[in-house]
Amino acid sequence: MEFSKRLDLFGDEVFAALNAKRRELEAEGRKVYDLSVGTPDFVPPQHIVDALIKSAQDPENWKYSLHDKAEMLQAVCDYYASRYGVEGITPDMVMSVAGTQEGMRYVCEALADPGDTVLVPDPCYPVFRAGSLLAGAKLEFYPLTADHDFLPYVAGIPDEVADRAKYMVVSLPANPVGSVGTPEVYAQIIAFAKAHDIVIIHDNAYSDIVFDGPAGGSFLSYPGALDVGVEFLSLSKSYNVTGARLSFLVGRKDIVGATRKLRSQVNFGMFLPEQDAAIAALTGPREQVEVQRMRYQERRDALCDGLESIGWERPNAHGTLFVWGRIPGGRMDSMQFVLELMEKTGVIVTPGRSFGPAGEGYVRFALVMPPEQIREAVAAMAKM
Repeated sequence: MEFSKRLDLFGDEVFAALNAKRRELEAEGRKVYDLSVGTPDFVPPQHIVDALIKSAQDPENWKYSLHDKAEMLQAVCDYYASRYGVEGITPDMVMSVAGTQEGMRYVCEALADPGDTVLVPDPCYPVFRAGSLLAGAKLEFYPLTADHDFLPYVAGIPDEVADRAKYMVVSLPANPVGSVGTPEVYAQIIAFAKAHDIVIIHDNAYSDIVFDGPAGGSFLSYPGALDVGVEFLSLSKSYNVTGARLSFLVGRKDIVGATRKLRSQVNFGMFLPEQDAAIAALTGPREQVEVQRMRYQERRDALCDGLESIGWERPNAHGTLFVWGRIPGGRMDSMQFVLELMEKTGVIVTPGRSFGPAGEGYVRFALVMPPEQIREAVAAMAKM
């Protein structure tokens, strides 16, 4: 038997390899500092937990959902107005998805035919590549480099590539590089999309984890954005509900409608108690989100200050719950460096190359431990 050639599009899953090594170290009784996976260690707000429990106690809510509740869709519209100042979002411009992971697959397949050219950042969250590859698209990478503050630089994309492109994936604040969008960058992206008839797919998973200033915003708040694109709104990191996959595709009605049509062929929709949990998050208090943002900033400071104190170049870290660090000494073997770091110090990070070719020479740290434990991890690294 031969499996689908589609599997050849993807390499080995790096997190599985790192987790296996972690278990090995723990079996040896070693102290481990796992800063590899971005799973928040904070707890979900109680009002969200209570809403899910109450909803799950209703037997009717264990049936196929078949649709997004009108109350939830309206809650997303109201959230965009109150949180981001975006007026004009209507329920037919919103659909639920099981995280950006699922949503990217369906929106890519709804937009692209096999062989179509698409623009994807490098480095990037791996599902941006995977969703496009599953759609059969041809990837053209646009680099996120230190020369441009790890932000999209559309002027560097050749016109002949842009004219062929069906869509462009943008993610700000950006995982893994930690850059945060500016009004100037968003204006350039929107003008670029209009000039070349490109759809923008924007991932907005980290707007509530932005450092050194006010909380982040939304791509859709910028003039012209609703003409050219859609955005993924994720509640995962803001409310620590990563396992529930509470996310939405929001934006241009025809793109949302096409994605909804495709997804409906294989999925009955979000579990109704999860929809009620999402409503509670979207309509409930936000004070905890702001407190949490400041706690992430304390962790960022502990890590970046610590790395700089032991000879690292100060990392780029303006947002997200990740820190993107250049490996000292100009090393360009990030996977080997990560394995050495684990073996010698017990500190586990993610190799930059797993996020794309431009990630080589870097590693990603996740801010998933309190500042005192992060300082312990840096102290362990100092002995390497």
